Amino acid sequence: MTLDAFHDHFSGVSSAYAAFRPRYPAALFERLAALAPGRESAWDSGTGSGQAARGLALHFTLVWATDASAAQLAAAAPHPRVHYRVARAEASGLPDRAIDLVTVAQALHWFERPQFYAEVRRVLRPKGVLAAWCYDLMHVTPEVDALVHAFYTDTIGHYWPPERALVEKRYETLDFPFDRIDIPPVDLDAEMDLTELAGYMRTWSAVTRFREAKGHDPVTDVVEALKPIWGPLETRRRVRWPLAILAGRI
Repeated sequence: MTLDAFHDHFSGVSSAYAAFRPRYPAALFERLAALAPGRESAWDSGTGSGQAARGLALHFTLVWATDASAAQLAAAAPHPRVHYRVARAEASGLPDRAIDLVTVAQALHWFERPQFYAEVRRVLRPKGVLAAWCYDLMHVTPEVDALVHAFYTDTIGHYWPPERALVEKRYETLDFPFDRIDIPPVDLDAEMDLTELAGYMRTWSAVTRFREAKGHDPVTDVVEALKPIWGPLETRRRVRWPLAILAGRI
């Protein structure tokens, strides 16, 4: 697969992705850094707009943050310890045995995994760690969740790429040929108003594909349906995503 042929579902929503995708919890990076054989360097592959890379930068001297989408990287916030570069996950261009920890946040299902795993083995130092995680639908309240779930399955369900099924199964069926490490459960939490929730939903790959096929934004209708339940647009509610984490050592 060439750089031009990668699964590009997000370049067209890069600014929204950077603004509305949730930030990962500090406890996740603390736990992962504690597993790494050193704190010199980490590689966040499929970094998108760098949410995970900036979390890693609190624990590692240098973080390489790569993505095949130049548009996604252009929307990433700079950090003195994070070096962004355009590169496919399967061909990072990083030196051999130079990395203590490799992370993949909500992206492993898009990769050509056999090639990526070979790249991980090449760049990791002895006893280095690979950690990948994903999150499925968020939880707010039972009433909000029911409407969002109906939107997810009925309105845009036909437009989800097939790789999404791996996320829905919480990576339980995904191949992961490394010596497994158990990671204590951790949730992804955010406080959002309804406008921010709509912005987040507009970053979904199925929403992009629906809009391209139908010529209109499906999120507008679900927001109207949510208003009587949510209350005023500026009302902030806790939004929670349970993380499914795979971790292993070479």
